[in-house]
Amino acid sequence: MEYTAIRNERTQLLNYLWDFQDKNGYISTSDIRKLSKELGISWIEIEGVISFYHFFKRKPTGKYTIYLNNSIISEIKGVKKIKDAFEKETETIFGETDPTGTFSLFETSCIGLSEHEPAALINFRPFINLSPKRVKDIISHLKAGGDIDTIKDEITDFIRYKNDKGEPVIFREYKVGESILNLVKKHPEEVIQEIKDSGLSGRGGAFFPTGMKWEFARRSQSMQKYVICNADEGEPGTFKDRVLLNQMPGLVLEGMIAGGYTIGATKGIIYLRAEYRFLKKKIQDTIDNFYQIGLLGENILGKNFDFDISIMSGAGAYVCGEETSLIESLEGKRGGPRTKVYFPVEKGYLEKPTIVNNVETLCAVARIIELGADNYNNKGTEDSKGTKLLSISGNCKKPGIYEIEWGITVEEMLSLCEAEDVNYIQFNGPAGTVLTKDDFHHRISGTENSKNEKNPYIRCGGSVMIFNSKVDIFDILTNFSNFFIAESCGLCTPCRAGNYLIGKRLEKIKNGEATFEEIEEIKSWAKVLRDTSRCGLGKTSTNFIVDAIDKFPEIFKKVGLKDKEFNLSAALNDYYDTVKNN
Repeated sequence: MEYTAIRNERTQLLNYLWDFQDKNGYISTSDIRKLSKELGISWIEIEGVISFYHFFKRKPTGKYTIYLNNSIISEIKGVKKIKDAFEKETETIFGETDPTGTFSLFETSCIGLSEHEPAALINFRPFINLSPKRVKDIISHLKAGGDIDTIKDEITDFIRYKNDKGEPVIFREYKVGESILNLVKKHPEEVIQEIKDSGLSGRGGAFFPTGMKWEFARRSQSMQKYVICNADEGEPGTFKDRVLLNQMPGLVLEGMIAGGYTIGATKGIIYLRAEYRFLKKKIQDTIDNFYQIGLLGENILGKNFDFDISIMSGAGAYVCGEETSLIESLEGKRGGPRTKVYFPVEKGYLEKPTIVNNVETLCAVARIIELGADNYNNKGTEDSKGTKLLSISGNCKKPGIYEIEWGITVEEMLSLCEAEDVNYIQFNGPAGTVLTKDDFHHRISGTENSKNEKNPYIRCGGSVMIFNSKVDIFDILTNFSNFFIAESCGLCTPCRAGNYLIGKRLEKIKNGEATFEEIEEIKSWAKVLRDTSRCGLGKTSTNFIVDAIDKFPEIFKKVGLKDKEFNLSAALNDYYDTVKNN
């Protein structure tokens, strides 16, 4: 898309900003003034939008922008050596551009390549399984004027699944249009009932019943409705949606088409996270093919049903995984969460009824329509039907995507991925749950956690990060804390200030300078965040530290001070650091 294509559409702001940045390496004041005039919005407001997103730059960057993943999985896979290698070979440091204007180095949180760490994005092309030698070769090639596209990596998707009762559901053979042929034979109410009968709930982690969401949207009265695919999987350790978009983008589109047909929408939008921009062409090519074969556009399959799909690129904001924040971003605004006066199915994108579903959910919908709810329900348990995709990474021999049936135990999962000496599992990402050996008998489920001693189960959204006993637990916790400090949108004080204070307290604990009372105080702070934060990010941002304190009491006892002693040096350092950062 070129700048000349501006059509006075505020909703295209992020795409226009990307146009300028891709062309010039940054967004200039002149660019902002032009956009302000064309779109009829304040240049100050545009500045505010730019400053909200991690990947937008207001200062010139190098010809090659290098974003190195600093997630905990990257850490345990040796990213420190990779960071040193990039600085040595480019002759600059992270956060800076080299004197020749060739390279700019940045760190970033999880880029959705956890099974291939250490990894980086160079001009948003993926480079995986990095070593110091590989870094040297990459930089030498680029310094010599070589084409970056000849050395970028093609991602290998490690798809593994447990197959006890026949074929998998999601990763079975994909035949273009199969679900749509079944879809148009049904009345929209029948489609909703089929989804309800399947028991499908949201696969992004919230687990809201999909059939119910679609039913609410169908009942909402409006001439215009929207279907949004949430492809902004920013939870560290999660990469299942990346694999689906890479392996079978058509299945995702078919799920969106089903949503449009069912609720009466004519437009769909894929909100694609910036880290997955390297997949945009493949997705767009699939969309174009769907138009050519009559699965998108007007009068789809001759059924008086019109539906269009477009792509919007995000720009780096974890909070945009929350549906109202995502909608704000799609409207060309800062991606902050909305006050929950209305649900998106009532007033969502452009104040119209909107369904927001993540990539895996839409794929499951397409398969349910293709196979029927009865076949789908042959897998799983009585309470959790079907299958679930797990993104497994960390200390295991077989990281990758696992399509498991609901009901397998954590221990069975660890056996599948060949994990040994497991000491700590972060389940559902940093905002999720900490598991230890005492939890290995729990069954993985799509329903609420149960503490029933005879049949305990735990809800799983998809991210599984595994750590052995060699990994320092405080390194894990510090990484997660830094992530939430960086990703807080800053709109509400509990999340903005609370996560910063917990980060400082964690540092104090790690250094052996905190009393037992100060360690326990974190739990009361966490309750404040959970009760008063504006959105799910803040409410769940302390789960990891509270769980760790409860699950590893012996570790915290080792570092806790029995008596509160005054440490003048530590106090002064803490004071200066607080003043400097505030």
